[in-house]
Amino acid sequence: MSLPQLYMALLAGGVVLLASIVATRVTTGVGLPSLLLFLAVGVAIGENGLGLHFDDAQLAQTLGTAALGVILVEGGLTTRFGDIRTLLAPAGVLATIGVGVSTALTAAGAHVLLGLDWQLALLLGAIVSSTDAAAVFSVLRVVPLPRRLAGLLEAESGFNDAPAIILVLVFSTTPLTLSPGGMAANLVYQLIVGIAIGLSCGFAGAVALRRIALPASGLYPLATFGLGMVAFAAGGAVDASGIIAAYLAGVVLANSGLPHRSAIRSFAEGAGWLAQIGLFVLLGLLVSPAELPGEVVPAVVVGLVLLLLGRPISVLVSLLGFRVPWRDQVFVSWAGLRGAVPIVLATYPIVEGVPGSDRLLRIVFILVVVFTLVQGPSLRLVATGLGLIPRDATREVQVESAPLDVLGAELLTLTVMPRSRLHNVTVLELRLPNPSVITLIIRDTQSFVPQPETRIEVGDEMLIVTTSKTREATERRLRAVSRRGKLAYWFDEYGQPD
Repeated sequence: MSLPQLYMALLAGGVVLLASIVATRVTTGVGLPSLLLFLAVGVAIGENGLGLHFDDAQLAQTLGTAALGVILVEGGLTTRFGDIRTLLAPAGVLATIGVGVSTALTAAGAHVLLGLDWQLALLLGAIVSSTDAAAVFSVLRVVPLPRRLAGLLEAESGFNDAPAIILVLVFSTTPLTLSPGGMAANLVYQLIVGIAIGLSCGFAGAVALRRIALPASGLYPLATFGLGMVAFAAGGAVDASGIIAAYLAGVVLANSGLPHRSAIRSFAEGAGWLAQIGLFVLLGLLVSPAELPGEVVPAVVVGLVLLLLGRPISVLVSLLGFRVPWRDQVFVSWAGLRGAVPIVLATYPIVEGVPGSDRLLRIVFILVVVFTLVQGPSLRLVATGLGLIPRDATREVQVESAPLDVLGAELLTLTVMPRSRLHNVTVLELRLPNPSVITLIIRDTQSFVPQPETRIEVGDEMLIVTTSKTREATERRLRAVSRRGKLAYWFDEYGQPD
């Protein structure tokens, strides 16, 4: 590549990147995962748009797998272990048994309703069986779900890619030979070794970063993210699950009390966004729009089987042994978003030369687009209708401030909803645990610093500074007063999470 060609490639890439970043504002506002926008950009600059030709499934698979590693590391680094600690068991069952049940039911529907042979039907079922981490993480940022529910969705999306990849690789063999014992042994090996590598890299890296004083603060995010990618690569190098290794390494590192946590999280989110944009644009390029209309009906049929049958039954079967409220199960069933992972997985049988697998890529692409348009914007409405969005939910605000980071401080924001008993309670009566303090109240577009006698009103947005150690106690006090008023403790209300 000559120097002028390099400049033109960088110019085109920069324009696409900046346009995608600006347009995410629109998709976020309406509750859509940004993947739809990035896919559309890829299609727009492809052979039926601006004329850029790309049909290298092998390259798409390689780059897509690397991007998934980055996205999973970012997901782990932005996950609070306290949110998923008690949910590891149900999330693990959803990620294994749930994926198997969903694969079987979707494959049966594709075979019976579309007439696909069993190999293609099983491949299609396995490809769309796992939820997409990038899509789930992006939606959870804007839908204030209870911690138990958000944590379950996060953990499931972080774990279930590995079993889906294993199934797709097994079903991509030609001729297809199924050995339940071999599949089970392969699955156990990949999961156990992947978990071991992820935890080892996470704990070893946390110990090293706490003891080594790096010469520049900007090196901490690089080192932390690099450890996650080492776990991803190490898992793949020994034929284990690099996906799970990357996610768990990120979770351990993020929850080990490392210095410069805000900078690490911001860097991880930036890297994750970059990987998503590149991945989705690439996958949009891979698809030929002229070939899509003929697969709309099959894609909708398979999507309906998955949405109305495969996903709900897999959730029901997986959570039978756990005390998960029926409302949570309904939402988890509806929130099974698909995104880049199924499209990347659809390239595996193409690379392996499975006959008819080109059609699967088109079906999966349409399914992802159509059902993301249906499910994405409706998640907040469904959560509200099921009564899952608490009126006293706090949201974390990321602030790039060295003093806050050094002190272990965190900034929260809380909006006082109409039915909240916080209304008319004074700041003094609220009695937040020391050293938590309400630093600012925004009321009717006006902001002011509250005094002890200031009364909280419906519609107020409060900025609360707390510490990592007292954050949980602060949130419990806010929930308790919101539910029963300033005498909440007299009514045995201590603000337990929903």
